[in-house]
This record gives sequence, C-alpha cells and structure tokens, in this order.
Amino acid sequence: MRVVFAGTPEFAAVALRQLHAARCEIPLVLTQPDRPAGRGMKLQASPVKAFSQAEGIPVAQPRGLRLDGKYADDAAAARAALIAARPDVMVVAAYGLILPAWVLELPRLGCLNIHASLLPRWRGAAPIHRAIEAGDAQTGITVMQMDAGLDTGDMLLAEPVVIRPDDTTASLHDRLAELGGRLIVEALELAACGGLKPQRQPTEGITYAHKIDKAEAAIDWRQGAAAIERRLRAFDPFPGAAGVLAGETLKVWRAEPCAGAGRPGEVLTVGEAGIEVACGEGALRLIELQRPGGRRLPAAAFLQGHRVAPGMAFDTPAD
Repeated sequence: MRVVFAGTPEFAAVALRQLHAARCEIPLVLTQPDRPAGRGMKLQASPVKAFSQAEGIPVAQPRGLRLDGKYADDAAAARAALIAARPDVMVVAAYGLILPAWVLELPRLGCLNIHASLLPRWRGAAPIHRAIEAGDAQTGITVMQMDAGLDTGDMLLAEPVVIRPDDTTASLHDRLAELGGRLIVEALELAACGGLKPQRQPTEGITYAHKIDKAEAAIDWRQGAAAIERRLRAFDPFPGAAGVLAGETLKVWRAEPCAGAGRPGEVLTVGEAGIEVACGEGALRLIELQRPGGRRLPAAAFLQGHRVAPGMAFDTPAD
C-alpha cells in the first residue's frame, strides 16, 4: 500500500523507521515546521523530518490544514501534495495538528493513529505522563481508525505494557514507541488483506490526558509522598519537578517514599543516602537533584556543594 505518514517527535520517528524497514511505499511525510531549539535557539528539524530527508522521502511542513483557516495557503499546498501522493492510508503518530474532515476522508482506507494508551483511558495529549502520575499498573498502544473526535475512533489493534515501579516518562516512552511501530506494521499487513476488525471504544472508563503545563512542575509537599514520587517520574524529562529551598529553585529527579513526619516541605534528615523531606502523608527521600544551570547529581555529590540542614523547609506553592 501507499502510506502517507504524519508525525513529528521521536515517538513518531520510531514508527516511521519501522514502516520504512518493512518496505512500505511512503510517497510523502507530513511533519511540523522546524522549531527553535537548544542554547542558540536555532531552527531544528523534527526527528521525523531528519529521518525522511536522510532516506529521500518527500516532506511537507504545513503550519495548518484547515482550508478556511489562518494558514489556508499551507493547507491548500498540503492538499495538492496529498492528492498527488495517492495514499491508500495515512498513518498518524503524535503529529501535533488536528486533521480536518478532508484529510480524514482522502485516503482510501482513512487515517490510522498510533496512540500511547489503552483507549478509552487517557485520550488526549499526554497519555504516558498521566498514566505514570495516576499510578496505573499498565498502559499500552492502541491503533485506531481516526474520526472527527479526540481519540474516539474505533480500535483496530491494542497491546498492553506493564508500568514498572521505576519507569519515567522517558523509559516508558521508548518501550511504547517500539511497540507502536510494530503494531502499525501489523495493522497495515492486516488491512492489506481485509483482516482488520474495528471495535467501538467502551463508553465506560474514559479519561483525558490533558497537556502538561510547566506550572505543574512545582512540587506541592502537602500531597502524599507516593503521589509526589509518581509525579517526579511522570515529569522526567519534561518539565521536571521543582521545589524552592532558601530562595533557590531545585529540580528533583529521583526520590523514594520513606518513614517520617513533619510540616510539609520540612527537611527532616540529611545524609549521603538523600535528603528526607516531610510530605502531607509520609516523607520523601530525595536522591537525585539539580541546581539551576547545573547537572543532575546524586544526593551525596549535590550536598558537597550545597548546604542543606534539618529544619530548613521547601516553599509550599500557592493554591
């Protein structure tokens, strides 16, 4: 089949590489426009664009796809490119633009989306982060037939993945990306012989994975230790979780719940094993931290250059 691919970050690039390795015919790739990145804020191609260019696959980067929208010229050019590509199907993975009806209807077999959760749980923008933050025991990949709703289409294939106790968004992302690539290749093989069996999503168990806001990075020590520890892992690598101690914002990357009690945010003990801080329920031992402009450091190394003493207290964020 002729497969048009739409995606932007590394999660999508993994799937594109697997489709390419499976010798799918890919006449066109859609990805987001280049964005400023790094210290110099130079324009940087997305991982999907970088791979496509290396393999000689044509790339389009419309700023929008609505023919009557702000970027109508971009949308019209993208429409012409899609028509010329004559796709049997479009595969979509973390593209970043809403697909209007004309896109969904253009390929003969429609648009298939690789979604990083077991739908209908965690529809939306940040399913990996929210699954870890919520303490879910498992998540997975769902390949679905896209429709006009937000991740509401019929499910075509799904496979679960266990969330490990030490999983961060980064580590879970990598396993899900590999699984997503494998499942979309399998889905296209089934589609080629009419073997896909769409299933409607259940009407119960629907949750939404709202986009991560940088403001969520502030650690609220009034929460329980277990909930804070999950959030640290959910926000690794972005946006990170941070607390303010003695006027300095410190990022906390790794921690573990421990016994202890005190005023939320109060430093209880300090040692090579970590900095124990009282929470709304229990305490948290901070074992990897980072100062502004510095590197991630184990607690023992962090304490060599930064004074922390029992009785000090992290600020509690305003409600």
